[in-house]
Amino acid sequence: MTDTYLTLVNTGVTKTIAKRLGLPRPVPLRRHRPGQPLTGGPVLVLHDDASARDADVVAGQLVGWDLDVRRHAASAERYGAVVLVLTGAAHPEDLSAPVLAAAGTLRSLESAGRVVTLSRPATADDGPAVAAARQGVDGLLRSLAKELRAGATGNGVVVADGVPVDAPSVLGALRFFLSTRSAFVDGQPLAVDSAGGALPGDWDRPLAGRVAVVTGAARGIGAAIAATLARDGATVVAVDVPAAGEQLARVANSVHGSALQLDITAPDAGERILAHTLSRHGRLDVVVHNAGITRDRLLANMEPDRWDSVLAVNIAAQLRIDEALLAARGTRDGVLADAPRIVSLASTSGIAGNRGQTNYAASKGGVIGMVRATAPLLADAGGTANAVAPGFVETEMTARIPALTRQVARRLNSLQQGGQPVDVAEAVAFLASPQAGGILGRTLRVCGQNLVGA
Repeated sequence: MTDTYLTLVNTGVTKTIAKRLGLPRPVPLRRHRPGQPLTGGPVLVLHDDASARDADVVAGQLVGWDLDVRRHAASAERYGAVVLVLTGAAHPEDLSAPVLAAAGTLRSLESAGRVVTLSRPATADDGPAVAAARQGVDGLLRSLAKELRAGATGNGVVVADGVPVDAPSVLGALRFFLSTRSAFVDGQPLAVDSAGGALPGDWDRPLAGRVAVVTGAARGIGAAIAATLARDGATVVAVDVPAAGEQLARVANSVHGSALQLDITAPDAGERILAHTLSRHGRLDVVVHNAGITRDRLLANMEPDRWDSVLAVNIAAQLRIDEALLAARGTRDGVLADAPRIVSLASTSGIAGNRGQTNYAASKGGVIGMVRATAPLLADAGGTANAVAPGFVETEMTARIPALTRQVARRLNSLQQGGQPVDVAEAVAFLASPQAGGILGRTLRVCGQNLVGA
C-alpha cells in the first residue's frame, strides 16, 4: 500500500510546496539491504565518569565491527550514530555531561542516524538517587526520540545488573538498533535480562541451520517474516488456512521451504505442525505465531461470535500449540531442544487500547502476558519467548481503514509514517536469533514511537 503523502512531500514540485508551507515532511526510511554498512558514518561513544570501563568495552566491540569509533564530540563532525553508555550513573547529575555532549551532535547527525543508550534498570533495591538516575534515562530516551529528524531513531538497551555489556544479547540489541533493520523501531528501551545467548558466526545468516514455523504466512506480515527468516539462513515451514493454499505455496516456494495448510484453531494443530516439520526437516527450533484476525465493534454492540473468534485465533490457538510443543520436548528429538525461540505478534492495541477493539486488544494483551510466562519454561534449553507489537503497518488489513483515519494513523508516531511488513519481520528475526538469548519474556514495539501507549 502506497503512502501518497509521503511520496508527494519528498519529490519534485510538491516537495518544494510542502517545504514552503511548513507541512510535515516525513522522510522515507532507509531499510536493510545486503552488504549495506552498519551505520552511515562514524560512531561517537560517550559516557558518564562511572561508566568509563563499560564504554571502553563497547567501543572495542564497535571497532571489531569495522566501525569508525570516536570518543570525543567534535562540532564539525557528522556522525552516523551516538552511543551513550550510562550503566554506571548513580545520580541524575551524572547524566549531564554525556547527554549535553550528545546534544551538540544532533543537528549534524546523518540521515537515518541512530542514538542508542545503554543503561541499567531501576529496581526496588536501588537507593533513591540511583533509581532516579536509571529511570531518568528512560524518560530522556523517549523524549529524545521524538526530537530526532530525517529518519533518525533513538532506542535503548537496558542491561540487568550483573550482566556485562559485552554479553551476546547486549551486543545483539546494540547492533540491531544501530542497523537499518530497526528502521521503524523508535523510542524503545529493550531489556536484556541475562548473559545468555550466543553471537552468530555470520551476522548476515544468524539462523543458518535452524528450522522455523511461521503461522499466517500466506501474505502481508507473515510472508515478510518467512522471507526475512529465510534470508537469515532458516528453513521455513509456512502455515496458513487451506483457503490461502495457492498463495501459501508461492510463499513457501519463494523461500525454498515447505507449506502446511492448517486451521490453527484445530485441537490437533500443534501435533500436525510437529508431524509435518519433523518429517520434512527433522527438527523445530523457532515458532513464530503471526496468524491473527480482527472483528472490530464497540463493546456495547459486540456479538459473541466476533469476540470468541478473535480470542480463538489470536491467543487461544497459540496457547494450545505451545502446550503441545512444550509437551513434546524431551520426548521427540529435535523439538525446541537447542536454544529454541518462540516469537508472537502482539499489538500496540494490546498496550494502549483502541476504540472498537476490545476483543483484539484483549487477545494481544494476552499475548504479552503469555510470552512473559512462557519464557521461564524454555530457560533450561537456553530458550526464549518474546513478542513484537506492531503499530500502524501498511498491510491489506490497514488498507481497509477509511482513508482519512488511515492518514491520521500514519502521522501519529515520531517518524510520521506507517511501517512496512518487513519492519515487523526484522524485529521477529532479531528475537529469533542466537544473539537474543538473554531477552526473556519481553515485548518490542515496532511502531515508529506511536504517540500513545508505553
